[in-house]
Amino acid sequence: FQQERFHAGARRLSTALPTMAGWFRRLLRKPKSSSVEASLNASSSASSSPSSSSAESSGSSRSTSAARSIRLSPISVSDINASGSARWAKSYDVCICHSEVDLELVEELVSYLEGQPESFRCFLQLRDAAPGSAVVTELCEAVQNSHCWVMLITTGFLRDPWCKYQMHQALAEAPMAHGRTIPVLKDVDRKDYPKELRNLYYIYMAL
Repeated sequence: FQQERFHAGARRLSTALPTMAGWFRRLLRKPKSSSVEASLNASSSASSSPSSSSAESSGSSRSTSAARSIRLSPISVSDINASGSARWAKSYDVCICHSEVDLELVEELVSYLEGQPESFRCFLQLRDAAPGSAVVTELCEAVQNSHCWVMLITTGFLRDPWCKYQMHQALAEAPMAHGRTIPVLKDVDRKDYPKELRNLYYIYMAL
């Protein structure tokens, strides 16, 4: 994909986190037919989707313009926390997939999300996995019991076989994504970005 497209979605940490939180709010809001998908598409236009041709780039520009024309209705905490909300169908709002070497950054991310008015429920394997349980079982259950999956794509992630395993589990759980899989890139060269994620919108985290 084009280098300029890869960096077009760059976000500083201070803006990357609110962008991510907004994604979760729109996914977890009380469902109203097709409004959720429209909201997700509009939110996604704020980030960039990797592309491999100028034709795709042109198509993306048109779709982005259309998405930006959608007026999103306000999302309140009560909508998300309502007893009838789809949120309570799963144990976690978001499963964070990351390498152990990135734990400090991930803890900052989780602290921000859990400190929001919605108190997003985050799953971290090193913190939330049951003692003595099988790693594979924990990873699979975490993916299945979460609404969204954040992949913190770093050099450590790319070297970690468990991270890749969890990435494939998330993609298998929701092949069409619909905003549920959110790659967050940090210090990754474009040639190393996982091919499996190149059709998804992403957030580029620059510190």
